[in-house]
Amino acid sequence: MSNRVHFPVRGHTVVGCTLLMVALGATGVACSGDDNPLAATPYDAADQITFNGPTDEGKKADPDQPLEVVAQGTAGRITDVTAVDGAGRHVAGELSADGARWHSTSPLAADARYTLRVSTEDGDGAPGRKILTFETGRPSAKKTLGVTFGPEAGQYGVGQPLTAELSQPVKDAAQRAVVERALKVDSTPAVEGAWHWVDDKKLHYRPRQYWPAHATVEVRSNLEGIKIGERLWGGAAKPLKITTGDSIVALTDAASHTMTVLRNGVEIKKIPVTTGKPGFETRNGVKVVLGKESTVRMRSSTVGIAEGSAESYDMDVHFATRVTWSGEYVHAAPWSVGSQGSANVSHGCVGMSTANAQWFFGTVRVGDIVQVVNSGGKTMEPFGNGFGDWNLDWAKWRQGSALVGSPEAPLQDTARLRPAAA
Repeated sequence: MSNRVHFPVRGHTVVGCTLLMVALGATGVACSGDDNPLAATPYDAADQITFNGPTDEGKKADPDQPLEVVAQGTAGRITDVTAVDGAGRHVAGELSADGARWHSTSPLAADARYTLRVSTEDGDGAPGRKILTFETGRPSAKKTLGVTFGPEAGQYGVGQPLTAELSQPVKDAAQRAVVERALKVDSTPAVEGAWHWVDDKKLHYRPRQYWPAHATVEVRSNLEGIKIGERLWGGAAKPLKITTGDSIVALTDAASHTMTVLRNGVEIKKIPVTTGKPGFETRNGVKVVLGKESTVRMRSSTVGIAEGSAESYDMDVHFATRVTWSGEYVHAAPWSVGSQGSANVSHGCVGMSTANAQWFFGTVRVGDIVQVVNSGGKTMEPFGNGFGDWNLDWAKWRQGSALVGSPEAPLQDTARLRPAAA
């Protein structure tokens, strides 16, 4: 993030750099000949500024301390400061209105080399420049925050959220902002998106709308060497790249007992289905395909139905596409073919003929969308039972970002992986 500040001077806008007061050592370097509307060659501003660290060569700045640059005397002022490390990470900062002081507002990286560019102007408006370089030392921290991105590299459907699992809990709002700011997502084509804190150790990232078809999405962390909190520093993280395939959306209307499958917005198949009967209603809302199992054993006891009761079951089900961790699937249900397209008789899953289930199984991939409407069931949970992320509208989703609004109360991921309803 740039910390560039513009000050109007005699009808011109002076754009400069400022000098930082460094917490440990800094070594002065030659001054630069940046272009400026007021002077072809800015003067050396070394006498106009001081910074907060020793200048002995070989000493290193303490990454725990903020940078600070102060203008000397009353004859001049600081107009701009930029600080960037060897990895291209900029240090954010604030410049006082009178140009007397600049200080950093984002943490420095440990074991990094920084270049500081400072701009000043004297009482006559002539611009001065100074470039300094310094290195930061190792932190005394004992904790390192690791980040693991998900899912695994590969191709997914357009509904697949990105995940970030942290090795340590982060509860403080300011520390969350440091972490989130360092988690970078790039997509081609570009889309608007945001992180959402699911709990103290987990974030999800999704675009405002589904990912574009045939997109490339890359996520990386810039946290390495960055101070997050007291004795907590960012560690290295392995970047991740995924791609999306065609946009597949399966819209299930529980009232009309049909599933309409769209590829890139065009209907490719309409399938008669059955959904959950009264007392076992299928969840409404958007679900994301979590996996596919050619055969899965479904037992009523896993969802609290007593064995031997009229509703109990224990059977092998084929061509099962999972959409919740609690056991909701789209699967073959040859025993209910007579009701498919006309009545809802399942225990919560979407059932269809074996032929249609085999086609569906072969058509969708992990990350594709299965949306249920007009069911008497509750809406799919946003978190904890799969990916219900899309059931939060965009404004609510953004409230879960430490950079946009106050994070929502953490939601616990308590659901277990188990087959449930046939």
